[in-house]
Amino acid sequence: MMQAMRSQDKDRQMARKGRTVGVVIAATMLIWMAAQWLGAQMGWPIRLVFLFDLAAIAAFFWALVVTYQIWRMRRDNQG
Repeated sequence: MMQAMRSQDKDRQMARKGRTVGVVIAATMLIWMAAQWLGAQMGWPIRLVFLFDLAAIAAFFWALVVTYQIWRMRRDNQG
């Protein structure tokens, strides 16, 4: 019984992490696209636009790391 509760808690934790990753990926893409468009329209310096590129790369890298953690948790739960 306790093991089933722990399994449910881990499933909830994985689901929460998965939703967070999905939101971060979607928001990052939208913000990055908006920054690229706005930067072109307003003539922002390349350095400023590049800063948005670096922030997007960092967010995608974070999402990749968390996705790997979810994959590991799921794999460990099965075995």
